[in-house]
Amino acid sequence: MEPIIAVNNLVKRYKKADKPAVGGISFEVKQGEFFAFLGPNGAGKTTTISILTTTLSKTEGQVTIAGYDIEREAAEVRRNVGIIFQNPSLDLDLTAEENIRLHVSIYGIYGYRPLYRMMPAEYRQRIHELAEVVGLQDQLFKKVKGFSGGMKRKLEIMRSLMHNPRILFLDEPTQGLDASARQSIWTYLKQLRKEQKITVFLTTHYLEEAEEADRVCMVTGGKISALGTPDEIKRQLAGPGMMVLASDDIETLKNELTLLNAPFVEEPGGLRITCWEGQAQKIVAGLKSPLTKLDIRQPTLEEAYLSLVTGKGGVSA
Repeated sequence: MEPIIAVNNLVKRYKKADKPAVGGISFEVKQGEFFAFLGPNGAGKTTTISILTTTLSKTEGQVTIAGYDIEREAAEVRRNVGIIFQNPSLDLDLTAEENIRLHVSIYGIYGYRPLYRMMPAEYRQRIHELAEVVGLQDQLFKKVKGFSGGMKRKLEIMRSLMHNPRILFLDEPTQGLDASARQSIWTYLKQLRKEQKITVFLTTHYLEEAEEADRVCMVTGGKISALGTPDEIKRQLAGPGMMVLASDDIETLKNELTLLNAPFVEEPGGLRITCWEGQAQKIVAGLKSPLTKLDIRQPTLEEAYLSLVTGKGGVSA
């Protein structure tokens, strides 16, 4: 199957810059995939996503979105993508519906009408469907200036989905939101992926949001430093996990671990064992001693990321 996003040797150079913002990166994204694009500030993330969504020109390389070339067929690309950038772009003096009506007219999805009731029935049905899904049905005709940060983000998601895009680009979609609003946004996005098989391309500084990605691409200095599933990235960059065991009969537990070829270090809280993913379950299954403590600590994507950007890896106790 042809990838829905194909990037080949993409380069972006800004005038008077010492080095390229994007230095020849290549990757592909499959239809329906949740793809996380991560990296520190200045790594080239926003530049890349801006090129992929046709809002910035490239210097070199080839990029196709849904089979369309981003330069020769930019209009077709825009018809297939929805975009939520990190900086909100809503008119606070308009209602939620008016913001969406203006957006769909500018992008040629529906012709502009001065009143909601004059818009096509298809538009009115679509906007109510999306408002109900994201929980904005009661705020649809209220001015955006009274909305919370989470409500504004939901409105932007609604707006980006009005034309049923095949790909949703999310550039820091939950930045500045509280934990409850972030959870609400992701609950809806998971539902969207499940029901519509939409491809999600995410950049975020909240690394836990990328834990459920199908694949993760980490970039530093405009180049790809790691690419794979979250588990592959964690194994490559963060190293093994850690397990701490304790028992009332600590000597018997030590003997059992020795027989299981599970090296341990004795510490005040129990016996600490370094283990790769999947090993912890095998070790625990092979024990007969009743345990008074079992603490399993696997590496996180955030630890892998920090290992990449700082050179300090490993699971912390």
